Amino acid sequence: MDVNGKTILITGSTDGVGRYVARQLAGRGARVLIHGRNAARAKTLADEIKRDGRAAPAFYQADLSSLSGVRELASAVMADHKRLDVFVSNAGIGSQNGGGGRQTSADGSELRFAVNYLSGFLLAHLLLPLIKAAAPSRIVNVASLGQHPIDFDDVMITKGYSGPRAYAQSKLAQIMFTIDLAEELKGSGVTVNSLHPATYMNTTMVRAGGITPISTVEQGGEAILHLIAGDDVADKSGLFFNGMNEAKANPQAYDAQARRRLRELSLELAGLPA
Repeated sequence: MDVNGKTILITGSTDGVGRYVARQLAGRGARVLIHGRNAARAKTLADEIKRDGRAAPAFYQADLSSLSGVRELASAVMADHKRLDVFVSNAGIGSQNGGGGRQTSADGSELRFAVNYLSGFLLAHLLLPLIKAAAPSRIVNVASLGQHPIDFDDVMITKGYSGPRAYAQSKLAQIMFTIDLAEELKGSGVTVNSLHPATYMNTTMVRAGGITPISTVEQGGEAILHLIAGDDVADKSGLFFNGMNEAKANPQAYDAQARRRLRELSLELAGLPA
């Protein structure tokens, strides 16, 4: 895909790997829509992009820990644009952000499940008319190799909570959603893939978890850019990638019954019709 002139939304793009991807795409002539919670960070990124000789990106401020915030973001994007060539669901929180103890979202869901998974689930559904209008178009879900099976008797992990488990569960949920949505969109010209960009990139999220980075933001960013624009993945959908290479996710991702249970729960939590 030649991204010049394409409209691309990247959530969580005022910091970390999302920021790198946004700047690279802007440099290639894409109409970049950046999202984050911090307006000052967004302005810094916009200024850098303008200094590169490119048009300033549109900034959408929203808190994805609230489903109303997700809906407001979708409404703002839909009011401004008639098509969306690529949607990158990148926003997320790590296993230790906020101290690592169990936290809940504004809607009462376990926080990592809400931010890392449910917000992207709802946002993708709300933006589908714009994404379909731009076909051939792409959805990229930024997941992780860190995956933990979902316990459907305690999805919100009210017992035996740990930040790493919550994070890994939310990332597997993203991958399960990727497989389901790809099946739903078969024949529409929209592809949906997920990936683990790189291990422990040098990002605020990783450092906040007390982890020494072992990969660069550039490494992870290039893997995301590959799914956004790579010709070799133009017709591939419903897949999980480790960096640049197709890989296998946790076995639960390929369990159709588990995916159905997750889908039904997610539609209910997000207030979407079944």
